Amino acid sequence: MFKVLTCLVVEHDLKLVVLAALICFLSSYGAVTLLQRGRSSAGKARAIWAVAAGIASGFGIWATHFIAMLAYDPGVVLGYQIDLTALSLAVAVVLTTMALLIATYAQGPVSWIIGGIVLGFGVACMHFLGMSALDVPGRIRWDWTLVVASIVAGSLFDVGALRTIALVDRPLKAKVLATLFMTLGIVALHFTAMGAVTIEADLLLPAPAGMIQPHFLAFVIAGTAFFLLTMVLLAAGFAHHAELSAAASEREFARFVRSVKDYAIYMLDVKGHVASWNAGAEANKGYTADEIIGRNFACFYSSEDQRVGLPQRALDEACANGKFECEGWRYRKDGTRFWAHVVIDPFLHEDGTHAGFIKIVKDITKQKVDADRIAEVSKNLDIALENMSQGICLFDSGDRLLLSNRRCREIFGFSETLAGKGLTFHQILDEVFARTYSDPAIARTKSEELYQKHRVDMVGKGGGDIVEKLPNGRSILTKHRTLADGGWVSTYEDITERLDSEEQISFLARHDSLTGLPNRLQFSSYLEEELDAAAWFSRKVAVIGLDLNKFKEVNDLHGHAAGDFVLVTIAQRMKSLLQEGEFVARFGGDEFAAVKRFEDLSELNDFVRRIEKSLHEEMRFGDFELKSGGSMGVAIYPQDAETAETLINNADLAMYRAKAALNQTVCFYEVSMDEAARQRRSLANDLWDAIEKKQLALHYQVQKSVMSGDVIGYEVLLRWHHPDRGMVPPNEFIPLAEECGAILPIGEWVLREACREAAGWQSAHKIAVNLSPVQLANGDIVSLVEAVLSETGLDPKRLELEITESTIIDDKERALLTLRQIKELGVTIAIDDFGTGYSSLETLRAFPFDKIKLDKSFMWEVEASPQAKAIVRAILALGQSLSVPVLAEGVETQTQLDILQAEGCDEAQGYLLGRPAPISSLVSGRSKVAAA
Repeated sequence: MFKVLTCLVVEHDLKLVVLAALICFLSSYGAVTLLQRGRSSAGKARAIWAVAAGIASGFGIWATHFIAMLAYDPGVVLGYQIDLTALSLAVAVVLTTMALLIATYAQGPVSWIIGGIVLGFGVACMHFLGMSALDVPGRIRWDWTLVVASIVAGSLFDVGALRTIALVDRPLKAKVLATLFMTLGIVALHFTAMGAVTIEADLLLPAPAGMIQPHFLAFVIAGTAFFLLTMVLLAAGFAHHAELSAAASEREFARFVRSVKDYAIYMLDVKGHVASWNAGAEANKGYTADEIIGRNFACFYSSEDQRVGLPQRALDEACANGKFECEGWRYRKDGTRFWAHVVIDPFLHEDGTHAGFIKIVKDITKQKVDADRIAEVSKNLDIALENMSQGICLFDSGDRLLLSNRRCREIFGFSETLAGKGLTFHQILDEVFARTYSDPAIARTKSEELYQKHRVDMVGKGGGDIVEKLPNGRSILTKHRTLADGGWVSTYEDITERLDSEEQISFLARHDSLTGLPNRLQFSSYLEEELDAAAWFSRKVAVIGLDLNKFKEVNDLHGHAAGDFVLVTIAQRMKSLLQEGEFVARFGGDEFAAVKRFEDLSELNDFVRRIEKSLHEEMRFGDFELKSGGSMGVAIYPQDAETAETLINNADLAMYRAKAALNQTVCFYEVSMDEAARQRRSLANDLWDAIEKKQLALHYQVQKSVMSGDVIGYEVLLRWHHPDRGMVPPNEFIPLAEECGAILPIGEWVLREACREAAGWQSAHKIAVNLSPVQLANGDIVSLVEAVLSETGLDPKRLELEITESTIIDDKERALLTLRQIKELGVTIAIDDFGTGYSSLETLRAFPFDKIKLDKSFMWEVEASPQAKAIVRAILALGQSLSVPVLAEGVETQTQLDILQAEGCDEAQGYLLGRPAPISSLVSGRSKVAAA
């Protein structure tokens, strides 16, 4: 150690030693600065900084050595060989660079131990090569102990320098300490190694030739060293400034990213773990940075998405394609979900290795809801448009088609391809007519005419409605509505069926649906026109009212189909015989009417004969020959009436006269007919007031057992005492009551009064009340009977309702259902006037009647007519076989009663047994009624 200090103090110029130490310190500082820059960089930049540090430190070490050698004065002339001097510089640079590269790239202790040893070895090689380049007039002897000590000392200080750079977190402290260690390592090695040198001078040796002079070498080394160190320090300064700027920029950007609240921006490591977290992410997902950093980002996905591996697939796609972008449901900390727009970008280190991912998430739930709502509205609109019964087109201001629906394409026969070509309105019309007309000129003309028609309508009115009949026969209603931007909307409705329906409805409104003949409405209109013309031209007009004979019998015997056949056949016949000035119509049912314009009565008679002939011609319906006929009434303008309504009424009156006559089918109106009709109407009006004015009374006719003569019950008969006309016969006012509807209140009064009367009797005799067809057809008859029985307290078994078969013939099924409902109340049902009119065995089979009443016409002839007696015997036998009692009406003689007894008849009534009379005149008091 003493030898080293002696060498340093005695054999060196201390000023130059200080200079060498300063250069060594500066070069060490530059090397450490560049090495720190290299360790903090990546990729190529890292290698560049490490190589720059190696070059700077290698040259600085070399410069330190030779400046220190200039301070060395062993007492002899010194020189330097160029080749070895240059080699020492190269060795210094290469080995130093290798050492710093190891320190830069190696990890752990290897970086500073191996790097420090290589650095110390490099400095030693440079030093001893430099000493080998030294030419002296003599020999150099080495103290190998000090040589080894120099190498060890230099390596230890270099290891300490690199370790300081690697382990100390504070960069400034690390830089200073590392610079001192590196400077001490170089200086220690140099001066310890110089202490190991002893020069034995030999003055006889010549001075070496071709050697570098010390003064020149000093100049070159000093200049180069200062230049290189200056550049290194400038580069380090600029790099440090750039680093500070970048760090400031990064800090500013980081603050910006962390403060963004609309977007969740965070980083993931290569395995998907959250590495950073901004305010937007916290607001978006509900996690704080402490809660989420370090967790895998899969927690933002649903369990199902995690199960199928969607999070990892997102990272894989980002790596493969350089970016991953999608929209989907993501979940917050509280379990709620939001619709997210997600972008994941991978980012790399400077050396190109994968560093992790940057993920940006935007909550677009509102946009999603809005988009879904718009999509739903759009979808519904598309569905509505495509399923509209109308065609619709949208045109822009240039007349070009923007939109059309399926119905529009169907109406005009367009394909979807053609509809989507943006055709103008004119071109669409050209297409329509081009498919219809083979001649292009005609097609263009038709198209142009229709185009101009529509344009005038749109421009002049701002839109309008046009009905056009297409060449294919379809009628299209077009509605144009202009828009503010110059375009317009057109709707196209195929109204062919509607027009046909309206035409059909119009036809049906004025024609009979079954026969196709004009109806009453058209008949009245036609008659009015004929009467106006007749008044102007002084002509005559006849109205013929016509009613078919035995039409109900045809319906009843052969069904409604046969009746319809008759009506249609007669209508066709009458229609075929019409001539100029003749008109025929159907009013309804079997009622027809005709009009004849004539000048001579013979013309009218000829028309009537032709109609009559058409009515009496036979008709074949299936296997049946149907015979019809009719009754006609004729009224003539102006002699019989001057108005259409009066003329029709008078024709009806004449027709009813003809219908009532036995040997007359045509009857001309007479004034007396009108008088009879007026009297009939007056009587009908009086009939409505008969109940309130107490003009109606009940008479009772006794019914007795034929065998024992005991009273069984009473038939209730209605009598009307008119204040002016006296007693009105029942066969006159009963049909009239049924026609005008008064039979309903009258029938209710009869039923209630008879039940009230019978309920007061001490005897249990039955009462028989006739039921009109009108009453039975009324839906309230069942409830009426039940209510009357309840009000009066009469035992239902004591009430018997009598009906004729004609009562149920119109709607047999409904009538029989009503009778069954009445019978369920306990009321008995009797069939009246059996053997006449519409009587049939089918009716007896269809309903379990409680009694059969034999019509009185048979009793009038039973004494003198074997046929009548045979019929009576047959009906009685029928009743016995059905276990239904038979009551004979109209018994007026003892002989008739004897015949009934002999034939086994059950019950009878008639003048022989008792005339109809008020109950008070039959017996004195109700107690005597009980004894009768």
